[in-house]
Amino acid sequence: MKHTLFSVALGLLLASTTALADDMPTFKLLMKDGRFFPETIEVPAATRFRLEVKNEGPGATEFESLELKKELVLAPGVTRSLVFFPMKPGTYKFFDDFHPDTGQGRIVAK
Repeated sequence: MKHTLFSVALGLLLASTTALADDMPTFKLLMKDGRFFPETIEVPAATRFRLEVKNEGPGATEFESLELKKELVLAPGVTRSLVFFPMKPGTYKFFDDFHPDTGQGRIVAK
């Protein structure tokens, strides 16, 4: 009985977490030829959001932000997502470690 009750509670928790994730605003970032498109992403401050990152280039790329403590390496053709917790208003830089001269961008929380 205890095991069944725990399983039901866990299932409800996972279902509610999935519903919350689906309600999250999603922003798209394309990586190609050592550049980010767009270079600036505006997001609402104090709001959790998802960033969908896609690598359309011929080689590996990396989304990295030291300020936000996020890092994601993508092989060619791969799409992955990062979830960001609510941010204070401001500008947060990110870069592509494989293309440091051209792969620069920013997230602006307003």
